[in-house]
Amino acid sequence: MDSQELEILRRMTPHQKLDVMNGMIRQAVELKEAWLRTTEPSLNEPEIRSKARELVAGGST
Repeated sequence: MDSQELEILRRMTPHQKLDVMNGMIRQAVELKEAWLRTTEPSLNEPEIRSKARELVAGGST
């Protein structure tokens, strides 16, 4: 992270930082869901959503 990025983060409100973090988490879940659809074709959508959230939260593979 360069000094310009750090300055942007310093100027953000706590609410803005949480919004960014939540967006990153949502994106991570979406990417993990896509990966699961490819690697685990037998899972249905509720199973994919559940497993993706678990994996993003730090669960084992």
